[in-house]
Amino acid sequence: MSVVIGIDLGTTNSAIAVVEDGIPFVLANEAGERIMPSALYTHSEADFKIGSPAKRAGSLNPKNLITSTKRLIGQTSTTIGTDQNLSNLTVEGTTLFHQTEHGKFRPEEVSAEILKELKRTVEFRLGTPAEEAVITVPAYFNHNQREQTLKAAELAGFKVTRLLNEPTAAALSYGLNREKGKQTIIVYDLGGGTFDLSVLELNDGVFQVLSTAGDTQLGGDDIDQLLVDWIIEQSQLNTQTLDDLQKQRLSEAAQQAKCELSEETEVSITIPFFNAPEAENIDITLSRNEFETLITTLLKKTESLCLRALSDAELEVSDIDSVILVGGSTRIPAVRSLCEKIFKQAPNLSENPDESIAIGAAIQAGILSGAFKKVLLLDVTPLSLGIETFGGLMNVIIPRNTTIPCKAGEMFTNSITNQKTMAVRVLQGERELAKDNWQLGEFELEFQPQPKGQARIGIQFSIDENGVLEVLGRDTSDESDTLFQIEDIAVNVADSDVEQMIEDSVEHAFEDMHARRLTEAKLKSKELSSALETVFQHYGNLMTQEEETELPALLSELNQAIENDDLPALKALNKTIDQKTLGIASRITEQL
Repeated sequence: MSVVIGIDLGTTNSAIAVVEDGIPFVLANEAGERIMPSALYTHSEADFKIGSPAKRAGSLNPKNLITSTKRLIGQTSTTIGTDQNLSNLTVEGTTLFHQTEHGKFRPEEVSAEILKELKRTVEFRLGTPAEEAVITVPAYFNHNQREQTLKAAELAGFKVTRLLNEPTAAALSYGLNREKGKQTIIVYDLGGGTFDLSVLELNDGVFQVLSTAGDTQLGGDDIDQLLVDWIIEQSQLNTQTLDDLQKQRLSEAAQQAKCELSEETEVSITIPFFNAPEAENIDITLSRNEFETLITTLLKKTESLCLRALSDAELEVSDIDSVILVGGSTRIPAVRSLCEKIFKQAPNLSENPDESIAIGAAIQAGILSGAFKKVLLLDVTPLSLGIETFGGLMNVIIPRNTTIPCKAGEMFTNSITNQKTMAVRVLQGERELAKDNWQLGEFELEFQPQPKGQARIGIQFSIDENGVLEVLGRDTSDESDTLFQIEDIAVNVADSDVEQMIEDSVEHAFEDMHARRLTEAKLKSKELSSALETVFQHYGNLMTQEEETELPALLSELNQAIENDDLPALKALNKTIDQKTLGIASRITEQL
């Protein structure tokens, strides 16, 4: 009998959990490890070591060691900064690969091998096939990152029953056996490669995500790199002469120092026989105070995201009942102090930060399988989705922080007589003008030709429980449907750009709204101008003497206002012309 499992596919470490007799727990692999390093070592093109054996082999030959692949999955060269320092990274066009002595490996292929090892753990421990899984992803993973995670799972032989946002999984782990009643909680998730902050409301078994914020290129790996750079500077090493093995030894020393400083106030960083030209041995001391100063800027980035998520949820710090810490990097005392400073309360440390996400994934698997019948999970989409409409405006169909799964749609019409097709540009972002948002995809929708303004075209967006978007276009004249799936054409957006998008939407809110109102007013004015020209050409005999005097003068003023982008004049003239043309419009209708 197959079992549904929960998987935390992490940047640094991964874990797998199941539910038995109503109790979720993490499974240990054959070596007795409950947490497995997310590492792959290549012996050949098809012979790999996974986990701790891979890390050990990689210490001797780092050229064939692949780590931190989660930071690459679903990304392209245009969205990965040059400062990422990812191991064995090569680029062909915009496609990213891990390069080893035995060939190139795409991130989803590496993730698939890690998932296969987790699958073997379940089958070894439980003696039953592992075919279905709930897999966690950062809340701020975009569509392409989610799609490639699903692809990795498929390559590993899994059917994914749900992609679950990591902070939401942690909240499930925290809240399953807590007292009933309403609570508002913060999940602060700082893992090896990503940061997520989610605000959730727990109410008698209902878990509703109120808002999310995050950065998929911010985590423990970045802290390690800051430490590596510090060691290089303190030891006066020449970075141009460092080989792969030396870089690996520096990385391992930095990781060890980071972990030790969570318990100690000072550590010695010793790398014997380093063999760099400038230093035979490395032997330096790092205090916790120096370390905390070193990572201050990085932690400040998480603070701004915390405050934004609170604002999005329309909550104050005083509204928060509990703060949960998730991810190995939250063991750093400075991180815990920062959370206490932001949220004015000591964080809740009741859950194991390395296991809570896998436990939450297993609970979600239990919900889907019916093992937990009184738990309901309501997640949200982190950015607004819409289409470009006539005039270059962004028409939002699904607003940011809408609970998913969800469906929403609107009816549109044709702007040109006998128009047969409509270009549907799917957009993501928070700005009023289409040009200031990101394009996810563009499709050509065919429909029956109609006079201007008479076609009825329905556009429906559907986001499933995995956060994957489908767009349905419908010509209501014959009920024909066209379904578009946003797949590999999905935009890859760096998290810094997401932050900038939201900041810009706030900073330029007044200008954006003015631009929207001006565009809408000009569109109406141009329609009125065209309609008046038609009246003058074809229905002059139906006009009164007063209309023959007033309407041409108003048309002249209107065209001048359009040319000058004069919003107040446009609004006033539109209203006046609407009123002044009621009579002629009625007479034309009677004649027709």
